[in-house]
Amino acid sequence: MKLTSEQVKQTVNQLGAQVLPDEHPAMPQLNSMFGEHTFFVDEMGLKVLEPTGSLGSDRQSGEVVSLADWGDSDLTRLMAHEPEPTGVIVVFEHVRH
Repeated sequence: MKLTSEQVKQTVNQLGAQVLPDEHPAMPQLNSMFGEHTFFVDEMGLKVLEPTGSLGSDRQSGEVVSLADWGDSDLTRLMAHEPEPTGVIVVFEHVRH
């Protein structure tokens, strides 16, 4: 799931994870391995959001899916694994301009 800039802000606020910018050197490899997503990293590893059902006309949500865990204590090497749903749901509030 590729997120809008507002959805990224809301996800960061709800998860406390950091977003990997599109310019990050790992993005081409991540996109080839996992598809077009907005990628997040936290103290546990690499995550993406997968869409869940709509919560009404103004609210969407996504479930956090873990794709890789840190392979070292310095958090510098990721070890990919099968996608694992975490059960954590991020709810996007509709922003009116």
